[in-house]
Amino acid sequence: MEKVVIIGSGCAGYTAAIYTARANLNPLLLTGQMPGGLLTTTTTVENYPGFPEGVDGFELMMNMQKQAERFGTRVQLGVTVDEADLSGTPIKLKVGGETIETQTLIIATGAGHRRLGLESEDKLENHGVTYCATCDGAFPRYRDKPLVVVGGGDSACEEANYLTRFGSEVYLIHRRDELRASKIMADRALSNPKIKPVWDTVVTEILDVESNDVTGVKLKNVKSGEESTLDCTGVFVAIGHVPHTQIFKGQLDMNEEGYINRTEGSRTNIPGVFVAGDCSDHVYRQAITAAGMGCQAGIDAERYLADLEH
Repeated sequence: MEKVVIIGSGCAGYTAAIYTARANLNPLLLTGQMPGGLLTTTTTVENYPGFPEGVDGFELMMNMQKQAERFGTRVQLGVTVDEADLSGTPIKLKVGGETIETQTLIIATGAGHRRLGLESEDKLENHGVTYCATCDGAFPRYRDKPLVVVGGGDSACEEANYLTRFGSEVYLIHRRDELRASKIMADRALSNPKIKPVWDTVVTEILDVESNDVTGVKLKNVKSGEESTLDCTGVFVAIGHVPHTQIFKGQLDMNEEGYINRTEGSRTNIPGVFVAGDCSDHVYRQAITAAGMGCQAGIDAERYLADLEH
């Protein structure tokens, strides 16, 4: 019987592990298929406190893993949970044909970027294709250069507005003829003289894979079929996120997009089940907020177990 099992190995999962391990709870952390989470795909993280020169995303996550292990966390690399039964106590997790039983569960499974689905997008990720303006927009390569944001929701408008601080102009490419964003966000984007909307248009290819650097995008108007090319040095894809919460559907309270609802800190609707990080946060989605939520979940799990003993 485990006291604490943590699913996920991003900032939220490792921070929860550090707190529960230091409380002598001997947590078991299952990393999932991407140990370290999305941050390991980021070259330089410049907005995580304590690193004035920035820090490599992979290095930051490996340091968090070492810190968690130092206090007694058992990390199982590459392990994913196939099924979760949260209906009773203990909580039961099916992992590779085996069943793990635990008194508490911390879900820190994160979220993935919704992608355009282009081969060139995959090849040019971190070479001018990015999914977070807040993380990457200030890099020198984007300063005083034309930039592209793909999307039409609040996130896309927010990214476009943020990027006007750095780029010479920001092209907001949307497949419809009006934004899906809230009125206030749409008005803010459309009234910014540096943001140029490109309506009824999709990106069909990102250039230039051969030079391993973004130089532009190929576009297609969905109404007229007309094709064109637009020069840019950065493509910021802002078409949403997909939380990794599928195995908990029907058991945990979620919003319509699949993000797990929290009550009282990190608690879910099921006693003993706690949540932290991007699988529960569709607003901020930053490394530092995920770490803060991991701290909450670790402390909440510790206190829950203490209450069981009394």
